[in-house]
Amino acid sequence: MMSTDLTGTDEQARGEHFVQSLERGLAVVRAFTPHASSMTLSEVARATGLTRAAARRFLLTLVDLGYVRTDGRTFALTPRVLELGYAYLSSAGLPEVAQPHLEELAAQVRESSSVSVLDGDDVVYVARVPTSRIMRVAINVGTRFPAYATSMGRVLLAGRPLAEVESYLERVDLRRLTAYTLATPARLRAELERVRNQGWAIVDQELEEGLRSVAAPIRDREGRVIAAANVSAHASRTSVEDIRRDLLPPLLATTSRIEADLEIATRGPTTRSS
Repeated sequence: MMSTDLTGTDEQARGEHFVQSLERGLAVVRAFTPHASSMTLSEVARATGLTRAAARRFLLTLVDLGYVRTDGRTFALTPRVLELGYAYLSSAGLPEVAQPHLEELAAQVRESSSVSVLDGDDVVYVARVPTSRIMRVAINVGTRFPAYATSMGRVLLAGRPLAEVESYLERVDLRRLTAYTLATPARLRAELERVRNQGWAIVDQELEEGLRSVAAPIRDREGRVIAAANVSAHASRTSVEDIRRDLLPPLLATTSRIEADLEIATRGPTTRSS
């Protein structure tokens, strides 16, 4: 896990408006990930670059506010942290627009479907319809995964400008999550180019062994990739060819319908001429 140095003098450089204590509190919240969902005080301090005393104050404050729980030794986020993103999700309108289409897709293909957006170097789930538990980690709205190892992440990265992709490849820690993970910048760069050209991505057991998924972009009216939708299935019952033949076409049809509804939802009221 990458450490963030919060002990410097950046606050002065950023101006009088900058509240460093807020930055540090948010760093504590962001330190928790699917791979580090429960941490000791020492682990939180190490992940954030805070002293143990400072980390303890922030953690206990978050406990008092209901965003973190503790058993006296370890700390973990509570579902209440989802409230922090609720205002954004509601204003964006994407989850409300996408949800009924995901429900229809999941019923049609009998597999789980989701929509994610890119947040930093991770994908964040903003809508989901599960049909079965196929991962060790439970996936809910707000779940984060590293973008490079997910089908939705690759679609979202492929939709970014090339300069941003290169910056991402320079800074990201490409850890091998399974024996199948593409874990070198050269291989990932080539795969993102392929995704950009074909307009969709299939990931075969790179995030978790036994899990295959296919994703397609969701674009705004200007053609910018703003989100991605996917269908995931267990490798024991669905081959890569099955995904390409049976799951990709209905997924592409679903993203087209989501885009059409998003355009209507964001168009705003029309004015009739008298």
